[in-house]
Amino acid sequence: MAEDWRSETVDRVRQLILGADPDIVEEAKWRKASNPDGVPTFSCDGLICTVETYKDKVKLTFAKGASLEDPDSLFNASLDAGTRRGLDIFADDELDEEAFVELIREAVALNRA
Repeated sequence: MAEDWRSETVDRVRQLILGADPDIVEEAKWRKASNPDGVPTFSCDGLICTVETYKDKVKLTFAKGASLEDPDSLFNASLDAGTRRGLDIFADDELDEEAFVELIREAVALNRA
């Protein structure tokens, strides 16, 4: 992928996710011909979230997002899904990094519970 706002956004959220807990592991899953690099997934005692890049956004899907507190209203996609929740980041969006890290830590705690 060419260096643009999406790759910069993916790099930044990757740093935030991996920095939230020392036991978080990143893997690439679901490789296929149309996506040979696969989908970045982040786990710690279970799946936390995936990160996907689209033409107009970077999408983070939290596997158990519906069970997480979201006091800062970061989730803005898949809000009616039964289990997961999404966070779509567009070119001009400013991510509340502190709230995002807390959301990651909460997801880890839920997986460990």
